[in-house]
Amino acid sequence: MEADMSLIGLIVRASTLVQLVMLALLAASVMSWVIIFTKHKMLKLAREDALRFEDQFWSGINLSDLYTRLKRKEDERRGMARIFESGFAEYARLHKRSIGNSEMLIAGVQRSMKVSLAREEETLESNLSLLATIGSISPYVGLFGTVWGIMRSFTALGSVQHASLSMVAPGIAEALIATAMGLFAAIPAVIAYNRYSEMVNRLIGSYENFAEEFSSILHRQSVAIPDEQLDAEEVA
Repeated sequence: MEADMSLIGLIVRASTLVQLVMLALLAASVMSWVIIFTKHKMLKLAREDALRFEDQFWSGINLSDLYTRLKRKEDERRGMARIFESGFAEYARLHKRSIGNSEMLIAGVQRSMKVSLAREEETLESNLSLLATIGSISPYVGLFGTVWGIMRSFTALGSVQHASLSMVAPGIAEALIATAMGLFAAIPAVIAYNRYSEMVNRLIGSYENFAEEFSSILHRQSVAIPDEQLDAEEVA
């Protein structure tokens, strides 16, 4: 009787362990695609938010007005805007306490922005490690299923007197499906991880550059005319 060599037939006829390996790889593949689509949407939104906030910040708007506007719009308080908000709020608090030393004041602002930057970095990098894990271990999990399936086929072959390729081929074919599924799960995950890691690094770099520029602006204004340029007491 001719063996069923269709994909479904090979999967159904595979051993229980190989089927479990295939199921695990299928789950990993679905999980990686969910992360890929979710991460793409999040990073695209973060990039658009950063560009929009930079346009507002460098438009010449009064920083107190920009701070007040952000306080009223919860949906815009993320990324670069969140770093600005935390830095300006700390500046206002220290200014209200009449911190006379501008260096101490700016140091406090920089610490506050550094904390916000770390939180934004953690948000941007969320689930990237899971993509890396799926991309790195899926081929080996698939290879394990393949080795087990081939070993099972040859073990069964050893118990017969007259062996033929038709007796071994179905077992080898069903085992190789595990390797194919491992690659199917790994390749998109690796590509997405590399792409998104680059995007995250770019965003974090732009956040860090903004924090440095904003610190310089606050330092100049705290030394020059802090009361007129930044009415910190009103926004504290």
